[in-house]
Amino acid sequence: MKFTTKLYLLAFAFISLTAANAQITQQDSTLVITDKDNLTREIEKKIDSVKPFVRRKADGIAAVIGDYLILDSDITKMREDAEVQGVSSSEISNCQLAGRIMENKLYAHHALLDSTIFVSDAEITSMSDQQLSRMVSQIGSLDKLLEFYRKEDEQALRDELFKINKERRLASAMQEKIIENVEITPEEVRVFFDKIPEDERPKFGDEVEIAQLVIKPEVPKEEEDKVVAKLNDIRNDIVNEGSSFATKAVLYSQDATSSKGGQMTITREDPLDKDFKQIAFSLREGEVSKPFKSQFGYHIVQLDKIRGQQLDIRHIIMIPQVTSATVEAAKTKITEIREEIVSGKITFDAAARKYSEEKETRGDGGQLINPQSGDTRFELTDIDPLIYDKVNNLKKGEVSLVLMDQTRTGQKFFKIITLTERYPEHIADYSKDYTKIKELALREKQFNAIEEWQTEKISETYVKINGIYRDCDFNSNWLKN
Repeated sequence: MKFTTKLYLLAFAFISLTAANAQITQQDSTLVITDKDNLTREIEKKIDSVKPFVRRKADGIAAVIGDYLILDSDITKMREDAEVQGVSSSEISNCQLAGRIMENKLYAHHALLDSTIFVSDAEITSMSDQQLSRMVSQIGSLDKLLEFYRKEDEQALRDELFKINKERRLASAMQEKIIENVEITPEEVRVFFDKIPEDERPKFGDEVEIAQLVIKPEVPKEEEDKVVAKLNDIRNDIVNEGSSFATKAVLYSQDATSSKGGQMTITREDPLDKDFKQIAFSLREGEVSKPFKSQFGYHIVQLDKIRGQQLDIRHIIMIPQVTSATVEAAKTKITEIREEIVSGKITFDAAARKYSEEKETRGDGGQLINPQSGDTRFELTDIDPLIYDKVNNLKKGEVSLVLMDQTRTGQKFFKIITLTERYPEHIADYSKDYTKIKELALREKQFNAIEEWQTEKISETYVKINGIYRDCDFNSNWLKN
């Protein structure tokens, strides 16, 4: 098998696992690019192609894996989903799709049998609610979404999303357990690299290392005091006057959860502000916290229910506002700092350590860490289009003009960027690209561990393949020949 083909299969095998682990706190959201319009375009094309009241053949059973049925329509739906994500129909066969679904069912089946794996309904409900909100927002209409999924009403769609998400979460939890203790040594990385033929070694695209210096407009104390006073009034209405926390959240909270009455399900492992988690986990059921500060603003939190290691909470966040005067002062300050750097009075590294107000990067001279790889390199194609030109046109050591950005909660700040290193497109080099090669080697070892687990579990699990799928040449021994 060609190395590039094997890399593709590794990536395909780890789609669900990667999605499950994607909740990473990013130091700078401007360095991540997502195609926000592709899903909408593809779904709309699918909807246009669906003719109402078309008579469909009876849905047959393609396979049975443990306690799970796989219907012919499941395979059809997976193909449609793949096409929405940009995969051509000619690139993947029904046999490959069936094999992938059977793997997911096998993981989910054994996750249910494993007493150490727990997936709560509350977690899945919260996940499905957020997913539905995103999809409606992207496509613009619940009716279009219902038509695409061929559902009669919103509840039917919610039930379908819950079923899909619970099975996927179980499958990914099982995968995580299989590979949780898989580690790799430097010698294994070397052996992995050496066995790749020179003409098949991967090519890495243009990469850059970036540092940034951030200055935030100061929030006047009187603005903070106003927010705290308002949250105290809201808390008093809830605790002493019997007002609804959910209603207050809808009216006053300044984040995306406000539309759901501030509702969240959290665990201690979630990448949330540490002060927020500490307060939430110190509450008793029904208790409402006093106002407290996090890195995002001021909050009050109510604990609704404790579910094992998870909490069902509601929260309200209010964000003190900067003034035009403090915004202008911040812009003036960073402009003066930039002039000091450009004139050679201070290095960018020293200036970032001295002045930057981004605590995550200040200690490293503003050096940014790629949240996807854990190293300092960013592929140019992964950088936000809004700053791509600013970075792409910089030479090593040059400093960008002052840029204005904003946090997830809409708070504006200013930054300057410098290019600390540039790596042109190149064939993988063991010494220069060790981190990336190690990741590939680890994935292969994890992939092999999963293959071994599959072989063992298929042999001891009830499996029945029906109809045309009995003629498939599966990678795994599903037919138990």
